[in-house]
Amino acid sequence: MKTDSVKELFDRSVERYDRNRRLLIPCFEAFYRTAAELVPFKSDHAFSVLDLGSGTGLLSMMIADRFPHACFTLMDISGDMLMKARERFSGQSGRFSFIVQDYDADLRGSFDLVVSALSIHHLEDERKAELFRSVCGVLKTGGMFINADQVRGQTGEIDRIYRETWIRQVLESGITHEDFAAARERMKADRMGTLEDQLGFLRTAGFRDVNCWYQHYSFAVFSGRK
Repeated sequence: MKTDSVKELFDRSVERYDRNRRLLIPCFEAFYRTAAELVPFKSDHAFSVLDLGSGTGLLSMMIADRFPHACFTLMDISGDMLMKARERFSGQSGRFSFIVQDYDADLRGSFDLVVSALSIHHLEDERKAELFRSVCGVLKTGGMFINADQVRGQTGEIDRIYRETWIRQVLESGITHEDFAAARERMKADRMGTLEDQLGFLRTAGFRDVNCWYQHYSFAVFSGRK
């Protein structure tokens, strides 16, 4: 799917996006908590964070709450999503900056931590591998990349179970028909890769200590250190 199409899908969903996160992610608490807990710094440390495909800034918020001296750069292709992020972090302009950009372009800068949540699965596998190399390039030595994302099952049968379980759990959450239909429409932009392939992409990109720390069906949190 073209980049413009992905942007349009998420621009249309911005008003309901945060409200429905807990309904559309059955493992919401453990999924985001694991990503935040993996940050390899002490609570009083000052460090720089790049949030790729940040959306409304949900993951950055959870990390910022734990690390009050960290500074964040939020990058997203949707200006509407970043507008919500600006509202979320209003009054804290010294800690947060915002870039409306497709992270598929070459990344620039130098960061202690790069994170992403539920975004990179929109890239084809070849582009995922390229992005992981680019992430490694902007990370400082000793820095970490944490990706909380959705993955495809290693086999067709495993992937079927992932999909059917997600549908059942979301419908049981009480989500409205309209919001469920909107989520299914956004899923047309998905290009999920297997967890195994993506761990391999990280190693090939130059990351060490590559590991998956949490998985609930298609939802996985994995990382690598530079």
